[in-house]
Parts: sequence; structure tokens; C-alpha cells
Amino acid sequence: MSELKENTFVPKEWPRKLRSTEWFGGTSRDHIYHRSWMKNQGLPADLFDGRPVIGICNTWSQLTPCNAHLRELADRVKHGIYEAGGLPLEFPVFSVGESSLRPTAMMYRNMAAMDVEEALRANPLDGVVLLAGCDKTTPALMMGACSVDIPAIVVSGGPMLNGQFRGERVGSGTALWQMSEDIKAGKMTKEDFLEAEQSMSRSAGSCNTMGTASTMASMAEALGMALSGNAAIPAVDSRRRVMAHLTGRRIVDMVKDDLKPSDILTRQAFENAIRVNGAIGGSTNAVIHLLAIAGRVGVDLDLDDWDKLGQNIATIVNLMPSGKYLMEEFFYAGGLPVVIKHLAEAGRLHKSAITVSGQSIWDEVKDVQNWNDDVILPVEKALTQKGGIVVLKGNIAPKGAVLKPSAASPHLLQHRGRAVVFEDIDDYKAKINDEALDIDENCVMVLKNCGPKGYPGMAEVGNMGLPPKVLRKGIKDMVRISDARMSGTAYGTVVLHTTPEAAAGGPLAVIQNGDMIELDVENRRLHVDISDEEMASRLAAWESHLQPPKSGYIKLFHDHVEGADTGADFDFLKGCRGSDVPKDSH
Repeated sequence: MSELKENTFVPKEWPRKLRSTEWFGGTSRDHIYHRSWMKNQGLPADLFDGRPVIGICNTWSQLTPCNAHLRELADRVKHGIYEAGGLPLEFPVFSVGESSLRPTAMMYRNMAAMDVEEALRANPLDGVVLLAGCDKTTPALMMGACSVDIPAIVVSGGPMLNGQFRGERVGSGTALWQMSEDIKAGKMTKEDFLEAEQSMSRSAGSCNTMGTASTMASMAEALGMALSGNAAIPAVDSRRRVMAHLTGRRIVDMVKDDLKPSDILTRQAFENAIRVNGAIGGSTNAVIHLLAIAGRVGVDLDLDDWDKLGQNIATIVNLMPSGKYLMEEFFYAGGLPVVIKHLAEAGRLHKSAITVSGQSIWDEVKDVQNWNDDVILPVEKALTQKGGIVVLKGNIAPKGAVLKPSAASPHLLQHRGRAVVFEDIDDYKAKINDEALDIDENCVMVLKNCGPKGYPGMAEVGNMGLPPKVLRKGIKDMVRISDARMSGTAYGTVVLHTTPEAAAGGPLAVIQNGDMIELDVENRRLHVDISDEEMASRLAAWESHLQPPKSGYIKLFHDHVEGADTGADFDFLKGCRGSDVPKDSH
């Protein structure tokens, strides 16, 4: 493919005065103040001689199970930093835990990004290792780092080992959705469900499916922000610790070269990542996160780019929820480098895009091999030949909505059905199990008021469970539409991120029971069969019943969050605010 622009990064001369020298490099009262307090940790005086000071931004937390093992990885990063001649300083930031945070971790992604940004700018740091794992921790750390733009590199915590239950693979999240539907269909007992629970999370690490955590680790690698091979190494594999160690070494050289996120996260890098996401069958959540990261680094990326760049990308990674394997097998097969090499050889990758290694992305992968072509499939055996995220538009979603073809049912990709409307998640929960609900498998389930402002926070509720009376027929999928997100571990013909959202007065807000809705994925169309005049009349009569929050972070979120179509970042956080050293503290 044609290159947008040849990479022209030129390393800076070394040695030179670094940012941390403003704190530690002199004999004034303030310099002594800063150094002397640091020395109460037993740090020798020569560690303050002008060498790179490297932050280790750690999202370790026992409240974030996916990241509960990151303390050991932080120690491995420190070994590498010391070996390369740097001074490592570990610090905590808000850990956005997907599995426990309510109302949703997405509401706190931007807060975590603010925490990272301000910690980096306010402290004597020349570079940072971003230690992440759980879904929102990776984009939050990258967003914060981009807004400061000091040398930064991602090291992921890695996925869990495969789950096993009665001889079958158990994918984290994916099995949960499947089994909960089987309970409602009468195919599984509660006792079996509770027994299966014990097999779902059998080691440290994040989701072992191609859920959002694994997707965002893959996106970090595809963007060039992590060392090659980082995404797939299991959390408990010794090679994960080696990766952390090597990352610690590399960040010191990045500081010496002054290789920053703005040098790496070019338009080329984002185009590469979008195509990689299609090839791996990645989470729809990657759309929101990459748009937000691009907004921080100043790259012009929009929702339509996802559709344009992802078109005709074959999904060749045979992992749940789209396929049958898990991240452990993906690693053994060769991991993400094999996928990147495939795309490059097919002319679908910008080969010259620079990575944190200082090399081009092609140089990183050109010699890798695929060790299992049932896990990383040849194109002719792809799960789908059109696996990139689809962007739908129409009178329901004037600014767009997304759908993941690799996780959808082919027979539903062109569908017309009667709307069954749920005004919010509580309305859905109250009605879905009612046998009197007028719904069948040909209907289109519509869920409102679950977007950024509406839920609040845009929770992962878009993959609504089907009604029990439909499940008992053996039906496993229906068309579902909402302004919510869904877990990257989920599956189905699910239209998500409908914008403008219902709570902001988008057309979704005025869809009524009985309206006929048309989904046409091939033509990128999402349409309700009413006239323009009827739509205008309904919108003019619409009144919001949302009670705006009165105080606290939730008010900040409500007042400043943007739509899903631009990344759901805060309006005042877009762009890079730089790494200028703040005024003295005394």
C-alpha cells in the first residue's frame, strides 16, 4: 500500500540535560530538598547524576483482578531500567477494573487518564512504562501519556490461561454469556453453572478471549507502543516477566533518543491498528478507545475511518468470541506478530511505521512464523472475509453506530423486523422474562438511555440476553440495537454506540414499539421506516427524563463527556498539553 509519509524520526544527541534535572540536578535549597527526601528510600547519591528517571505507572489493585499480579511485573521492569542505567520510580494511578466497578468502568476511564497525565507532568520523570492489563487501563494510560508526550511504552499484564470445564475450553466472559442463556433456555442447571464458575479464571491475568483487554493489548502493539510480541504472552508464563524486563531496558534508550508517543502514533500507526483489529476479530470497544487516543495525540481519525480501512479485512484469528480458541493458543501459534506480517505481505500495512523499539513495524515481524494455521488461519479459511468493524448510518444513527461482523449471525446481517423497545436497562430487566412480552425471533430489540450520559458511562449492556421463550425454540441470536457498549467477550448481531445517544435527544430516543427497523450491513444502513416528517415531529415532542447529577465526578462526566462517535473523551481533555516543568513547590 502507498505510504502516507516516510518516518523521519531522528534520535537526539546523548548526553543532554533531562527534564528530571530541574528537580534533582543542582545545589540549591530546592534541589537538595527534592533529593534528600527521595534518599529516605535508601537511594545512593549517584542515582541523581542526570541519568534518566523512569516512572513505572502501575495499575495494580486487588479490586482489579486482571491487574492483581502487576507488582511482580513492576519489579521486573525495575531490573531492566537499572541495567540500562536509569532510575526507576514506581507510582500508582487509579485502576479501572472492568469486573467490579459500577455503574461501569467506562465512566472512570477519563478520570484514570487525568490521573496519569497530571502525575507525569507534576513529577520529575523523563519517561514512563505504562503497566496495564484490564480493559480500560490500557487506553487510559495511553491517553494520559499522549497528553504529556514524554517517552512512553506499554507492557501488558497478559491473559489468563485457558479455562477448562468438562473437557471444553472456557473463555472468560464468552462462556458466561453462553451459559447464562443456556440457563434461561433450560439447557443447563444452576448447579452446573456454579461448578463451571470455578473453571473460568484459573490463573492471574486478563480475559483469555479476544475481549477488550486482549484487543487493547493488541492495539498497543499494532500502534507501535509496545514491544513486538507483548500482547499474547500469558500472564503466568516466564516470558511475560522477560517482556517486562526488556521493556524496562528499552524505555531508558527511548529517553536518550527522545522517542515520544507523538513520534510513534502517526496516522499510519492508527491505520495499521484498525486493520489489525479486523484481522483479530477485536472488540468494538477498540473503536472508542482509539478515537480517544487519536484525539489526545492530534491525529485526525474519525468513525468513518474504521469502516473505510476495515473493509474487506479477513478475520484470521480463530479465537472466542468469534472462533474457538483462546489467547494461550494464539501465543503458541506466534501471536500478533504473525498477524501483522500477514497484513504487511498482503499490502494492507504501512511497513515503515516506527515502533517503540526504534525499528519499523515490518522489521519487527518479517522473520516470524505461524506455528498453528488452525489458530491463525490462512485467508481462504478466514472466519469471515469482511471482519473489520462496520459503521452503520441512517435515520436512527445520523452520526453512526457500530457492529462486529465476525461475532454476528450471517443470516441477520440483512434483516427487517418489528421494534420491541426498552426505555432503559431497568425497563429491560422488568420485561424480558415476562412470557406475555410480545416478542419473537424476528423482532428487533431496542434499548435506550445506555450511552455516556444516559447510563451514565455507557455500560456493557448492549448484548441484551434474549427472552426465555425465544431461547427455548433453539434461537441463539436476534438483532439488538442500543446506544450502549458490549463486552469484547460477547457475541451476536448487536448494533452498538448509536449516536447521538437517546439521553442527548438522538433519534433512538423516539423509536416506538411496532416501528419497522431495517438493518442492512452490506449497504451500511440502519433505518426506521417512518417519514422524515414523522421523525421530526417525534423529536420535537421528546422530553428528557434524565435527572442531571448535581455534584461530584459524575457531574463532571455528564457535563463534559463527548459522544461515542468521537471517543467519549472529555471535551477539555482533547489534545496534548505537553511536559513543561511546573513552577517550584517551595
